[in-house]
Amino acid sequence: MPYASRPRRGRLVGLEGWLRERFVQHRGNADVVRQELEREHGLVVSLRTVERAVQGRRRELKALAWATVRFEMPPGKQLQVDFGETGVLIGDERVRVFLFVATLGYSRRPYVAAFLHERQASWFAGLEGALTHFDGVPEEVLLDNPRALVTRHDVRTRTVTFNERFLAFARHWGFRPAPAPRTAHGPRARTRAASATSSATRSPAAYTLAGGGAP
Repeated sequence: MPYASRPRRGRLVGLEGWLRERFVQHRGNADVVRQELEREHGLVVSLRTVERAVQGRRRELKALAWATVRFEMPPGKQLQVDFGETGVLIGDERVRVFLFVATLGYSRRPYVAAFLHERQASWFAGLEGALTHFDGVPEEVLLDNPRALVTRHDVRTRTVTFNERFLAFARHWGFRPAPAPRTAHGPRARTRAASATSSATRSPAAYTLAGGGAP
């Protein structure tokens, strides 16, 4: 049987959503994605071609992974939130979107929404959507020092001061904002529950684009 021809990079156009899902599902293993691309779509490409196609997904993968960190705690104790970044095709235009990811600390149930930026308004809309989706408010919301919500971060004392608008938002909803704890192995705690990442990707939660339809 003759070997399949090697496709041009443009042949991957239209598979962005599939590539993103598999890349996150396989925890950033581009070679496994390459093998599944051949098996499921009949496309034979080099590992480098796949790596180029998913290179913009690594930040999103990191954000999704961090948001699924699980501390041993009772239900209703904590919600972890963060933003990731990706690109999607809307019509013929490639649009840069920011994925808000919220994950319950005990059950690991995820909520994901997409925005055109990650300014304060997007954080508030994402949190409101998550709290409405989960039909409840946790005791605390864990964040990784986002600029849109923080007034001051003292590196020496490792203290974080949230801005007044965010503190008012937290009081209104009834939760306590908390910065991610620092560890001896990095600037701030990151997930060790990598298996939960694929759960967030396969979640039925719709990506709702702020000010428009689903991407």
